[in-house]
Amino acid sequence: MPHASRPTVTLRDVAAAAGVSVATASRVLGGSSRSVAPEYEERVLAAASALRYTADAAARAMRRVSDSIALVADDLTTPSIGLLVAAMEQEARSSGAFVTVSPTGGTPERQLETIRRLRALRPRALVLTTGRVEAAALGGRLTAELLAYQRDGGRVVIVGDTDTDFDSIRFDNRGSAREMGVYVGATGHRRVAVLAGPAGQAAMTARVEGFVSGLEDTGAGHEQVRIVYSELTRQGGFDAVRELISGARGGVDAVVAANDLLAIGGLGALRAEGISVPRQLSVTGFDDIQLAVDVTPRLTTIGVPLAEAGAEAIRLAVSARSDRVHLVLRGRLIVRDSTVARTSDGSITRL
Repeated sequence: MPHASRPTVTLRDVAAAAGVSVATASRVLGGSSRSVAPEYEERVLAAASALRYTADAAARAMRRVSDSIALVADDLTTPSIGLLVAAMEQEARSSGAFVTVSPTGGTPERQLETIRRLRALRPRALVLTTGRVEAAALGGRLTAELLAYQRDGGRVVIVGDTDTDFDSIRFDNRGSAREMGVYVGATGHRRVAVLAGPAGQAAMTARVEGFVSGLEDTGAGHEQVRIVYSELTRQGGFDAVRELISGARGGVDAVVAANDLLAIGGLGALRAEGISVPRQLSVTGFDDIQLAVDVTPRLTTIGVPLAEAGAEAIRLAVSARSDRVHLVLRGRLIVRDSTVARTSDGSITRL
């Protein structure tokens, strides 16, 4: 016997319940750039959640959830996200679903706006891939929006670090990077520059901490490790290494990068300066994107199980269960041609 449909909740109903004007409710729920006093915003969001309001009346009238799985991603331009999306799409097809992708730039404000808009389209599941999702972000509004979507029958999966209770898949960035730090230190490198990407990005910060920990465990003193910040791009790696070698060429015997793009940019800068890798200086990356084996020399790196994470995210998104799943995936060290062992006087032990 079919269930009775839920009464349609209008924006006017939400405004009345919150004790504000329809215009104010519209600004809060419609993603307007015009500011609303915090107390009014909180009242509108609480009323919308209590009434189970979503912005698109046509979507509310739909009788079933769509077959789409919505991926909310920080940045669609990186090779890493390409690997993740490809694995998600392949796994989704086997489940009779398809993947849509929306970029956010990694800001909680854009994430919230995107999720609100996607809720109106009633996707089967939401997958967020980001550096970190904080339960307290935006005063808890992001979490509240995800919980409201979940109460409406959707499922949320987060690929990245989070302190929320949604299904999650995270990468052990610190532990994986520590393995690289141990390798670099154990092969005789002591004067190391770490290309860290931008300061304050959660995944990159964890990788830098792991590199430093591994290096220190194998005898490299903290004062011998230089942290260099830059844009998280190939050009950022090029510029960082060019500046590094122009000012401290003799004080570095290895460059350890927080991702492969930074490392590949660094290789370009070293080549432009006529510095031989790995004869004069070793270089490592992180992620194992396709370019890591296409450059010369082939890049020593950490292989991150991005395809495994993408496929598992879809399996979690479509599975019928009530328990929460929190997975941690570890990267693996892949030694290629861009590194070499060194003796205590800095000479190499193999070419």
